[in-house]
Amino acid sequence: MRKSVLTAMTALGAGVAVLLTAGLSPAQPKAAADWQRVGYDLRSGISGLAVASRSGDTFSALVVRDNKKPGQNRIAEVTYRPGQTPDTSPLTWQGGAEPVDLEALDRVPGTSDEYVAVASRGLVYHLKLTDSGEAVEVLDISPLPAIGNGDDFESFTLTSQKGKLAAVWADRGAGDRPATLYAAPFSISPYGESKFGAVSKTEFRAPYPNGDVRHASDIDVTKSGRILISSASDGGDDGPFDSAVSDAGRLAVTDAGKWRLTLAKSPDVLRKFKGHKIEALHCVPGSGLAALGTDDENAGGSVTTARFCA
Repeated sequence: MRKSVLTAMTALGAGVAVLLTAGLSPAQPKAAADWQRVGYDLRSGISGLAVASRSGDTFSALVVRDNKKPGQNRIAEVTYRPGQTPDTSPLTWQGGAEPVDLEALDRVPGTSDEYVAVASRGLVYHLKLTDSGEAVEVLDISPLPAIGNGDDFESFTLTSQKGKLAAVWADRGAGDRPATLYAAPFSISPYGESKFGAVSKTEFRAPYPNGDVRHASDIDVTKSGRILISSASDGGDDGPFDSAVSDAGRLAVTDAGKWRLTLAKSPDVLRKFKGHKIEALHCVPGSGLAALGTDDENAGGSVTTARFCA
């Protein structure tokens, strides 16, 4: 940082198999810590988050913001300490036009300074943190594969198992329209291009909240392959907001070297978060903690942690 997967099988691709299971047994989470504010207005919410480093329960992360107008901040560094006001430092966007409506971010596994960010309409940005830690440089811009009519993306994650990389992302869905969950093998070419293998997809409906719900506001995959999905309801720029995180399934590499995505018939709600619109979910490396970020519109953004990732 700064120097200092409906039936027994609903979809099968060359790279990822999608299955449905009866249920899963999540670990019991502990209560979340207090929310810590990182901004107080419409331009300072968090729409995606990737933890870069940690020490105990303190961590530093890059966060993206869904700002759309020229000159508004797109990416920042946040240092979270329990019980304290986080440090927030805007970063400069270099090497391309400012993106419109960034909604997700993850670090490229196996690297310390490379990230993938995704905008709502499906543009994928391969980014590198500069040596100074004060800017990100755009290495490549490419579209997500298999974009469906009306897709609006809020989530994207990268995961590594047995030396293989996969990407999982989703159209957020809205109300009666479920989210569409996508998965594919992933790689980065020697020229920095984001490459996706055969895509599989299926639908996901959030068990909570109800009403004006975005079924998938972010996704992460734990080290053991559990798929965690955050969902949120949005009543407008002044709320009310409501959110939950669910244990939605599993992602694993088979003995044949193929990715298999398994979804639960009835996802388990791990925890509900009243009054906040969670748009960022990331398991903190080396811990059982999940870092959570919100975009509470006129009320700004906040971060907290909960033990979902063990």
